[in-house]
Amino acid sequence: MARGYSRDLRERLLQAVASGLSVVEVARITGVSESTIGRYKRKAAAGMSLEPGASPGGPRKIPSDQEDALRAQVAAHPDATLAEHCAHWAAAGYAVVSRATMSRALKRLGLTLKKRR
Repeated sequence: MARGYSRDLRERLLQAVASGLSVVEVARITGVSESTIGRYKRKAAAGMSLEPGASPGGPRKIPSDQEDALRAQVAAHPDATLAEHCAHWAAAGYAVVSRATMSRALKRLGLTLKKRR
């Protein structure tokens, strides 16, 4: 997911506009949209902070400090389905997670679920 532009960049965009460049020129040079620069101008004029807001979403259900346990679980049950991995995960005392969450965690770790015939 993309993050907001840094405060430093936001301030430099506004400085460029204040130095005499038009919003259109600054947008063309930097690749930041005209509407975004206009929004920053309005925030600055209203005395609001130019700090980027918090990114949406919550913390991971399977945090990075539990990834070794997940790798061990997949090694112990290489033929398990996503649903079975979710059940094993919950039975091991970790948070109950959905199949989608388990799938994203496995993908993040580079693990695949290939099945034997």
